[in-house]
Amino acid sequence: MVLVLSACGGGSENIAIGPAASETNNVAKLILQAYGLEDGDYKAYQEGFGDAADGVQDGNIDVSIGILGLPAASIESLQASAGDVKMLGLSDKAIEHIEKNSGYRRLTIPKETYDFLTEDIETVTAYAILMGSTDTIDEELGYEIAKSMIENASENTHAQAQQMTLENALRGAEGLLIHPGAKRYYEEQGLTVENEVAELTADATKRKKEFILGTGSQGGTYYPLGGEMANLWNKYIDGMNVTNTETGASVENLSTIRDGHMDLGMSVHVPALQALNGEAEFEGHEVKNAAFIGHIYPEVIQIVTREKTKIKSLGDLK
Repeated sequence: MVLVLSACGGGSENIAIGPAASETNNVAKLILQAYGLEDGDYKAYQEGFGDAADGVQDGNIDVSIGILGLPAASIESLQASAGDVKMLGLSDKAIEHIEKNSGYRRLTIPKETYDFLTEDIETVTAYAILMGSTDTIDEELGYEIAKSMIENASENTHAQAQQMTLENALRGAEGLLIHPGAKRYYEEQGLTVENEVAELTADATKRKKEFILGTGSQGGTYYPLGGEMANLWNKYIDGMNVTNTETGASVENLSTIRDGHMDLGMSVHVPALQALNGEAEFEGHEVKNAAFIGHIYPEVIQIVTREKTKIKSLGDLK
């Protein structure tokens, strides 16, 4: 297979920053700005992490930035193929810049996470959450989806499914409208829900049977995890048939829900807040018909290169 990667910019380093208009793309640019790197200072490859990892392996990409679960199977696969993967951490100054300008917060990746790590890695994290359309996900359906996320998580074989617990259920919900069905389920389980409740136009008596779940690229975490989530909903929720679809992830999913072409979408909680408030990518195009249903897993910024590039930190790219 020949991998064709499209690059933008005139710098000397080839950096994969995620698909255009994706949350990975947005936060990757913020990270690079923290090191004084602007558009044009590097060649930007706007690919999903799977294709980007192939590019790192083939030597076409020097550095790849991804938002992934811990551990990420795609990084483990890259190490198995390349044998010399190096993970780059963020400096204290860079983390301070990122925290000041986004909803991401510091996280330490323990060296035990990957076999190739020799030290802990400092980075930033957010939360992956499930958003549902208030136009097509009625109250009872929202209740059943939230219930399944918690009570059937043990049947989901993806590593990140273990993060879908009642204890974690409201992580990433702060500031978002919550789906009334999800709120009812969580309160029945003893959780305190302080979010404003979304208003629904969805009508259970007119519920459709086919639903679309927006995930992410096949090489990332969303697509395989979302596929298993959809399979469990199809198994346990009567009359519901969910198809998971590959997308550019958060921003595309939220925009597609807004436009009425998607029912459920996986997203980082940061762009979900921006969508609600009409900020950043959503300025002038806010998303008012999407509501929080549940937490999925922590989203961790992971930056990889290969030892042969001799890159020891993002500061080396300046």
